[in-house]
Amino acid sequence: MSLSEQTNKCFNLSGRDFIELTDYTTEEIQYLIDLAIEIKRKQKNGEEYQPLKGKTVGLIFEKSSTRTRVSFEVGTYQLGGHALFLSKNDIQLGRGETIADTAGVMSRYLDGIMIRTFGHDKVVDLARYATVPVINGLSDLAHPCQVLADFQTIYEYKGELKGLKLAYVGDGNNMAHSLMIGGAKLGVHVSVASPEGYEPDPQIVVDAQEIAKATGAVIEVVRDPKAAVQDADVIYTDVWASMGFEEEQKTRENAFKDYQVDEQLAKCAKPDYLFMHCLPAHRGEEVSEGVIDGENSIIFDQAENRLHAQKALMAALIG
Repeated sequence: MSLSEQTNKCFNLSGRDFIELTDYTTEEIQYLIDLAIEIKRKQKNGEEYQPLKGKTVGLIFEKSSTRTRVSFEVGTYQLGGHALFLSKNDIQLGRGETIADTAGVMSRYLDGIMIRTFGHDKVVDLARYATVPVINGLSDLAHPCQVLADFQTIYEYKGELKGLKLAYVGDGNNMAHSLMIGGAKLGVHVSVASPEGYEPDPQIVVDAQEIAKATGAVIEVVRDPKAAVQDADVIYTDVWASMGFEEEQKTRENAFKDYQVDEQLAKCAKPDYLFMHCLPAHRGEEVSEGVIDGENSIIFDQAENRLHAQKALMAALIG
């Protein structure tokens, strides 16, 4: 029995959408992580694994990307399928054609759809009307593909997830949202430190805290970065001005000036802490060169695992 067949038999993931980690149980998320690690092992050993043979995945990009595009295109190819890149100029999604009509048409051509966009409602609507699996490659509200790869990476380094502490320092954006939800699902304590006015969405904080009751995780939002980083196993940060907020760069630089992850702040974490960043990074802004290029940094292992985690997703949902 193939890996994807095992996945579908055990968890019935075939045909499911992947909009946010709230849609998946703790066991399903852990299985996807285990599947990603196994697929990674197979690729490193040169073993063929092609559950997408003869299948085509449409990749809709309304937001440009390096890691998302390359990892999904390469991942689809390695799984034996074909990736079709569709920029915002290639299709009429939500402009000359309704999302419902676009979803209906693309479902007749494709075996799965990945979308990287701005408004989260566009991902939700596309999934509602499509009859093939839809994967959220990023929205302004959530970045579940990144977080699945992140927890895979932490698991590979630490050998466990439950009971670890992850400190996120910076903008309460889509990364903070998905890290809180993912941490709550997996029993990872997540402490987010953001300046006033840049905190995570309050409803998502409440949702994560409610989920965490079942796993024992502690999900909190604090003002002081040192309080968040204290005894952390993982320190995580992101750019201060995410895509779409570039015009706020100067304002944000002033608001976040005390939220740089530097060597002094990192001393509050455990000595063997892991430093993570979803990239692209702005050295000298949200993180110092000494930290991001230091011995505790695992940013490139983290980036690589986007490939493997997304292959696991596509194998499980589309394969």
